[in-house]
Amino acid sequence: QVQLVESGGGLVQAGGSLRLSCAASGRTFSTYAMGWFRQAPGKEREFAAAISRSGDTTYYADSVKGRFTIARDNAKNTVFLQMNSLKPEDTAVYYCAAREWGMAYEVGFYNYWGQGTQVSVSS
Repeated sequence: QVQLVESGGGLVQAGGSLRLSCAASGRTFSTYAMGWFRQAPGKEREFAAAISRSGDTTYYADSVKGRFTIARDNAKNTVFLQMNSLKPEDTAVYYCAAREWGMAYEVGFYNYWGQGTQVSVSS
């Protein structure tokens, strides 16, 4: 089992940047593919980015491609989401998630979730 704790959210103006972190504890971090998801008020949770267990493969939703970058540091049991050129529509609670084996972009494929961190982008 793995426990996940997100940090780094906040309020930023449109065009700004934020870097989210997700610290993992428990079983060996490198055995998990990791993902970032987000949920805006009144909307379903949606996929943003995923990274393979080794970190050599990444995948992004079209809505964030070219603006967000996912990365991981297996030595520090941490996954990051660098968010640039933020837009008001990026406002949401951001969650990191873990699953054993390969990457996935569906909510139901992830077994472990953090508590979320709020990102608010003002226009």
